[in-house]
Order: sequence, then C-alpha cells, then structure tokens
Amino acid sequence: MELGMVGLGRMGGNMAIRLVQGGHRVVGYARRPEQVQEAVAQGVTSSGSLAELVGSLRPPRVVWLMIPAGPPTEEMIKGLLALLSPGDLLVDGGNSYYKDTLRHSGRAAEKGVHFVDVGTSGGIWGLKEGYSMMVGGSEADVALLTPALKTLAPAPDAGWGRVGPAGSGHYVKMVHNGIEYGLMEAYAEGFAILAAKSDFRLDLAQVADIWRRGSVVRSWLLDLTADALHHPDELAHIAPFVSDSGEGRWTVFESIDLNVSAPVIALALERRIRSREADPLVEKLLAAMRQEFGGHAVKPEP
Repeated sequence: MELGMVGLGRMGGNMAIRLVQGGHRVVGYARRPEQVQEAVAQGVTSSGSLAELVGSLRPPRVVWLMIPAGPPTEEMIKGLLALLSPGDLLVDGGNSYYKDTLRHSGRAAEKGVHFVDVGTSGGIWGLKEGYSMMVGGSEADVALLTPALKTLAPAPDAGWGRVGPAGSGHYVKMVHNGIEYGLMEAYAEGFAILAAKSDFRLDLAQVADIWRRGSVVRSWLLDLTADALHHPDELAHIAPFVSDSGEGRWTVFESIDLNVSAPVIALALERRIRSREADPLVEKLLAAMRQEFGGHAVKPEP
C-alpha cells in the first residue's frame, strides 16, 4: 500500500523507513527539511508541503501523523482536513489525549474522512524490533490499514490489534504509559536501596544481569536499566530531572474520574514532578515545623 507520513522525527522517520523496507510506498513531510532528507536516503519519497503530500497519493488516501500531541496535532489535523477528500483515512499515531482524539474523529467524520488512532510503543528500537500498536477505529478502517500495521509490528500476527472504536487506541496507550511509570519507579527505587547497602559493596550491574534471566522481574525495562548500570560514568552525568509527556497524569486523572485506586502510578507521577523542583519548599517547611514544635536541629544549606 501507499501512505503519507507527516512527522519524520526519530520515531516517525524510523516507521517510514520500516514501511519502505516492507515494500510500501511512503511519501513523507516534515517541517524540518533535514528530517525529510534523512528519510529520503532510505527510500521515502519527499514532499515539500501538506498539499503536495496529499496530491501525490492515490485515493483513498491514507495519511499517518507522528507528531507531538496538543497544538501541533490540532494544527496539522485542521490543515489536512481542508485537503483530504471523503473516503480518505487520517491516522493519528502520536500520544494524543484520548478525549482530543474523540473530538478529532468527530471533526473528520463531518467531512467524510475516516479516522484511526494508533497508540504506538517501541521508541528508538522500533525500526529493528517492530512497534507495539494499540489501534482504535472501525473494523473497515483498520482493515484498510492492516497491511501497514502488519509491517510495522514485531510480527504480522503479534504486537498489534484493534482494541475498539476511535479513541480506544490512545486510551489503551495512555494506561500503558501509566503502568510504565510505576514499573520504572519500582526498578529505580529497588536499585537505590541496593546501592545504599554500602557494606555489601553490591555490583548493581551484576545484580541487574542476574535478574534478567529467569527472574519474575525480568523485562525489557530491566534490560535497559542493566545497560545504564554498565556505564556508570554516563549515569553520573545525568541530572536527576525526569519529565513526562502527559500520559501518566492523564491516567491518574482517569483513575480519579472512574473511582479506581491507582496509588503506584500516582506516586510515580508525583516523584517525577518532585524531581523538577529546584527549591524544595516542602522539605524546608517540614524541617522548620519540626524545629518549631520540638526544637529539632535543622541542616543549613551548603
């Protein structure tokens, strides 16, 4: 099949390349020309504008977005809906908030354009290993997209699937990332406890390698953690600042709306937010209160 790919950053570019390697024709567009050229070197056809991209595809057109959630996606969908024709298919493969996706799907339907959301996981390893894809949309629309999904997945019959109607793909991906927050936090805390037991002089990289085979806590995240621990010099130069792209907090909001307790995910999100505070007022106030009511000593700033 042929399709247009909008957004040729690291993940979008790799997805476009994997599709070309699988025998599909991909027309790419990115606001940064150098990203298009990198993909062109691997067989992707270049386009200089959205209009050129849409005009170079045969109806029914399939246009796949791989751009940041929020205003960039809003703007791009608005621009594409002005160019696409009834019967065309618009795919949002980014990490959009599922409520935004429901609204985007409704706007597309008003113009007769079909809409599919693909929650995508795999990161920079997807080109080699394949992508995990959680797909939301009608059965007919997903069927039209299936050749591309089979090529992008780890295997044609594994690592992807239609999970429900439009919006459900991004919903499942949102919860996926919330779970990821909790897993990452648990690994980080566990290794911090091991490191604190200085009298044992534990080799954290060795422990991680042991756990990677046969242990109930083995996982790809543990593999990546082991790799980081094997390069302590690089780890020492990483600032203790952890950002988030939104999915974790959306998962926490959803748990509150649904009255579902999710303390691990919520606390993992809180820990990330705490890492960004340059001046930890909370701890300063706690120390001040202890001094006020109990005369406990406070530690001055260095």
